[in-house]
Amino acid sequence: MIPTPLTPSQTPAPPWSSWEKWLQSPPGQYVLGWEQKCFDQIVADVFGFHAVQIGLPQINTLSENRMPLQALLSHSNDGREHARRFNWHLIEGEAAELPFASESLDLVTLPHVLEFAADPHQILREVDRVLRPEGRLVISGFNPASLWGARQYLSRLIGSPYLPRDGQFISLIRIKDWLQLLNFSLDRGHFGCYKFPLHGLSSMSRMDFLEPMGNRWWPIFGAVFVVSAIKRHKGLRLIGQITPVRVPVVPNLSPAAERNKIKQAQDPVN
Repeated sequence: MIPTPLTPSQTPAPPWSSWEKWLQSPPGQYVLGWEQKCFDQIVADVFGFHAVQIGLPQINTLSENRMPLQALLSHSNDGREHARRFNWHLIEGEAAELPFASESLDLVTLPHVLEFAADPHQILREVDRVLRPEGRLVISGFNPASLWGARQYLSRLIGSPYLPRDGQFISLIRIKDWLQLLNFSLDRGHFGCYKFPLHGLSSMSRMDFLEPMGNRWWPIFGAVFVVSAIKRHKGLRLIGQITPVRVPVVPNLSPAAERNKIKQAQDPVN
């Protein structure tokens, strides 16, 4: 039997075309390692009681945080094994409809959630609803303005994607605009992963020298970014001028005046 030739639409997908398989590949482990350091640094000084990581159970974004209740939100049972390993409370639910009360959480992390979501705006609106005022939100994602982003864009034309095909990668500038519309104040941000988009472990490990070079010479072109934002109060604005009120100063009495005042109080007839 003669095999039927494959059409371009039937081109076999690379071995790590899916998101979960890609995270197990050398570039996936490289990204997870860099992001783990960034999340550890950001969440270490965030205080409160309730912290939730949404999605991506392959990484523990809350490992350095000291809140008493830490939970993982997953839409399936896939995160059960990771929840036991990281000592998380596992909560099943959807990121677009968070199963939490309004203003009940102090910290929410979104590792690579927005770029694989059908409606990233709705997820941010839900996070805004459940976060307390002054609560912290930390987001990670792939940077389309990078060598990895350029290769991914070209691969859509030639048919061999480097990153997962189903991701719609969002620029950091757009995410900042969305956060500012929701009255979030940007706290800090990091770019990283400056190695060339290769597959092999040995070839990627030979490019360690690119990390310090990228941080110094082309920092905004890192393949991955992590951004932190704080939810602010919608404050009241005072209209008009407030007239200051001056409190009169009570003069100090001399010792002689104090004695006369006491004498008059003791002798009311005079």
